[in-house]
Amino acid sequence: MTTRSELGHGGLDPAVSAIMGERRSLINIGYRLLGSLADAEDVVQEAYARWYAMSAQEQQEIASPGAWLTTVASRICLNLLASARARRETYVGEWIPEPLPEPTEWGAGSRAVEGDPADRVTFDESVTMAFLVVLDAMTPAERVAFVLHDVYRYPFSEVAEVIGRSPAACRQLASSARRRIRTARRPAGPSAEQAAIVRDFKAAWATQDIDALIGLLDPDATATADGGGFVPTHPEPIVGGVEIAHAYAKLAYAVADRAMFVEYSVNGLPGLVARQDGRTLSVFAFEVVDGRIRHIWAVANPEKIRPWQAG
Repeated sequence: MTTRSELGHGGLDPAVSAIMGERRSLINIGYRLLGSLADAEDVVQEAYARWYAMSAQEQQEIASPGAWLTTVASRICLNLLASARARRETYVGEWIPEPLPEPTEWGAGSRAVEGDPADRVTFDESVTMAFLVVLDAMTPAERVAFVLHDVYRYPFSEVAEVIGRSPAACRQLASSARRRIRTARRPAGPSAEQAAIVRDFKAAWATQDIDALIGLLDPDATATADGGGFVPTHPEPIVGGVEIAHAYAKLAYAVADRAMFVEYSVNGLPGLVARQDGRTLSVFAFEVVDGRIRHIWAVANPEKIRPWQAG
């Protein structure tokens, strides 16, 4: 597999630099494949552990260490995806991908700035919450084939090495994934428009203005919450703009005296963060289509919002 190194490590031994320079690329691939930065970090750690478990001679026989690491990490992700469905059966409530703050905002109330910059995810359309949710509905093989080929431009001959199927079969998997994306997703509006709509939603939410909320929501909108069993949330998605408006107005009333909502970029798009005494309670991601909010994803599972916690 051709290496896609994203970060150099000047000053280190060239051999070590070549290995460590792959870390950011591996983190980025892992997050897109798994929808979890924590899981992606575990995968990368395991891939490096396997590298350093080899003898010096075995390492020297590998023509491209970066390509080897990418293949190994992708295979670990594929295995995790295959077992994820079984793990989801015991997950309490809805499962939503782990939200991440914009790299430029890491440190603005987030402790993620203290981490290694090599661990930061590069934001583009493939990490928006709407995109990750569609990816999560794919089969593990579809997801790996699509991400590696369509997002990272690996040839199908190399994708086949990861999935363990023929290049032709991998081409079919990626094609199936594309059809899923075309069916599930609609073109999003400009970021400035989305920011204005999210800002208006925040204002209407704070004042519990149900009519204004209804006007900002698509009539067929859905709102999904993920508390992971740690935090009380709506157990099932709320469907319908009117229903969401009433439910969110009720929530605003319940937390009016103890929580504040702050505008932040969530996975590269305008979102909101609920905070109390400097602690993040939940992170809200939005999908805006044709000038209205089509989807809201609220993540309150403490394990998934650790990067948003200060200090």
